[in-house]
Amino acid sequence: MSQVFSEDRRVIPVTLIEAGPCVVTQLKTEEKDGYQAVQVGFGEKKKINKPLTGHLKDLGKFGCLREIREAGDFKIGDKIDAAVFEEGDKIKITGISKGKGFQGVMKRHGFHGSPATHGHKHDHRAPGSIGSAFPEHVLKGKKMAGRMGGDQVTVKGLKIIKVDKENNLLAIKGAVPGRKGTVLKVESL
Repeated sequence: MSQVFSEDRRVIPVTLIEAGPCVVTQLKTEEKDGYQAVQVGFGEKKKINKPLTGHLKDLGKFGCLREIREAGDFKIGDKIDAAVFEEGDKIKITGISKGKGFQGVMKRHGFHGSPATHGHKHDHRAPGSIGSAFPEHVLKGKKMAGRMGGDQVTVKGLKIIKVDKENNLLAIKGAVPGRKGTVLKVESL
């Protein structure tokens, strides 16, 4: 995260995202694969295995390969970078949220917990009753303690504040899912 100043001297919180260059590595077709998609590669890797070397041919060594279902007019080797976006565009971003490990019901689901008095001792953060006589087992989907975060999250309606086409950087107003280094999918609305 960073910040920029608008013309009326207001502070705008922004997230800086490196948007490419992504190289088209494969075109999936309806006849051959059963669906249409474009496979793109992003990021550099020093060493890749032999099957991936044969698949990528002379396109490069990519650390990340992803498929985009919306197939356009692309050819293998085409580059997609920050130049496809303009300042003021509305976008949506999809990524994996920060993992928070095993958490209790108060943090994970916002339970209020038990009162501090009236016979309660050592159970202030406990979930309380979780079932009844019937059906005599805990139903799936019950809000209980467990692993939190690490889910795919999409944030819609974000606005591009600045586009740096030379360095392939996007300054996006607000926060995006994930930690530093997370691979994100940026799409126009």
